[in-house]
Amino acid sequence: MKKYSEHKIITLFLPLTLLLLFLLFPFYWTFITSIKQENELYGAVTYWPRHVTFAAYAKLFTTTVNFLSAMKNSFIVAASTSLVTLFVATLASYAFSRFRFVGRKFLMCLFLSNNMFPTVLLLLPLYAIMRRLGLLYTHTSLILSYTTFTIPFSVWLLNGFFNDLPISMEEAAMIDGCNRAQAFIKIILPILTPCVVATGVYIFMNSWNEYTFAMLFTNVSSRTIPVALKNLIGQLGVQWDLLTAGGVITILPVCIMFFFAQKRLVSGLTAGAVKG
Repeated sequence: MKKYSEHKIITLFLPLTLLLLFLLFPFYWTFITSIKQENELYGAVTYWPRHVTFAAYAKLFTTTVNFLSAMKNSFIVAASTSLVTLFVATLASYAFSRFRFVGRKFLMCLFLSNNMFPTVLLLLPLYAIMRRLGLLYTHTSLILSYTTFTIPFSVWLLNGFFNDLPISMEEAAMIDGCNRAQAFIKIILPILTPCVVATGVYIFMNSWNEYTFAMLFTNVSSRTIPVALKNLIGQLGVQWDLLTAGGVITILPVCIMFFFAQKRLVSGLTAGAVKG
């Protein structure tokens, strides 16, 4: 007996293979472009370099202005935005889930409506605010700007996770002598760790890849990776070797983060049922 029937191979595995190739080909093309010699970039199309070289990576960090600094800036902004958003959103979503107060539904709808509008509408008001506060061209301006759209979505996401947890667990902890804060820290947070990790990954990716705010709110010393890569596209041409090398390096931190957090990420994204 065949392990897989021909019908299943044709109708399932073949389309999935083609879809996977379609999705992975841009990443493959970016990588092979980054390891090609400069004379191969503008000649005939080749699907593997004749001579593999990593000169573009060395050149990216030795001759390209402030790319290493841009990586540091991106990490500071993305990590800080994730921490601030998770702290605020976790407490806010817990309050929305466990307490009934006047205006609760209105505020939740307000948070949801925030995601209905393009973030570009916030550019001018936030620019004026940051300029008035003296925060323009600093990491703080980006962190505060990113939280304007990461906090509302994170509150909605975490609120669903909190609603799925029975309140009886907290009541049992408080009967045993814990106050509400202790029950939240010792009982609820450990259970919700996968959900918090899943939300944190979403926040980090959005902050790491965001371009529009970073372009307006940063200068040479505070620019992030997307802005630094954009500067490789000039009026006289595109530095394809440096641009693709920078693209490969940019996705590495996210891939590493996914590698170490994948178990908690999957369990957090599939949370939603109380298992007995």
